[in-house]
Amino acid sequence: MFKVKRGHAVNDKSKQDQSFQRDAGILFENDACAISGIRCIPEIQLDTRPPPLVIALHGGTYHSGYFDVPGYSLVRRAARLGIPILALDRPGYGSSTAFPPAEATIIRNAERLNEVIGKILEQFQTQSPGVVLIGHSIGGAIAVGIASQQPQWPLLGIAISGVGLASPPEAGDAWASLPDVAMIDLPAPMKNAVMFGPEWTYDRVMPAASRPADAPVPRAELIDIVTAWPALVRRLAAEVNVPVHYRQGEFDKLWITDENQVLQFGQAFSASPSVDARLLESTGHCIDFHRVGAGFQLEQLAFALRCTVERPR
Repeated sequence: MFKVKRGHAVNDKSKQDQSFQRDAGILFENDACAISGIRCIPEIQLDTRPPPLVIALHGGTYHSGYFDVPGYSLVRRAARLGIPILALDRPGYGSSTAFPPAEATIIRNAERLNEVIGKILEQFQTQSPGVVLIGHSIGGAIAVGIASQQPQWPLLGIAISGVGLASPPEAGDAWASLPDVAMIDLPAPMKNAVMFGPEWTYDRVMPAASRPADAPVPRAELIDIVTAWPALVRRLAAEVNVPVHYRQGEFDKLWITDENQVLQFGQAFSASPSVDARLLESTGHCIDFHRVGAGFQLEQLAFALRCTVERPR
């Protein structure tokens, strides 16, 4: 079982959720920083093989609750499959310690979270053989950054979505036109336009059902993802030496998205032992919130389980 340093228990012991306990609060804290988030630990497992620990990293303009929206929850889906999961609030989100405004970059996020995840694994008690990172959007870029550092803790694989090689010019122009303040609360109409595909791709409850996961975003990371990231991505990807699962939405408006771009992105992971990269039809940027979301999450979790099987040498 895991131990939480500090946090508040959330009563999720409903009839359909008797198999796990969910907590939210501070997951790690020392003199330098705190990291908050959600942990969900299954009380039963599917078989005798210990599952991986999934650590989920949200994108910009959402906090860790992105992965726990009722009806669209990766957290609960993982727990019901017997997979322990932590959804972290990245620096500047939730109760996690923020960077100074100019330092809220992909690389600084990757450096801090690499260190914190190592500390969390020391602090928590688990039999999991290692960690699989699931990252969405900027969280996906950060997952690549962490994996490129080849952590000292056991990283088994990364599953990423909503990130690519380059953004269309209009995306960069939109972020550059935002107010010059440290934290930005993206207007709902603008957010709906860029995060979702055509109306037929998502249920009627969306986008409204996703609102509880909304959060102000550090302006610096929005600028960083459309300026520094395109120059870094191929170098970082080439340093990743674990399996990669990658999906990009057909109607993602924040990236130049087509079969060729997805192919090139996958090919950038030249040191990875396996890369599963595919364009996913009928979805926008936030795949989890679309009608294909349940199948997509199951793909990611199946990938995580496969990552625990070590090929004989």
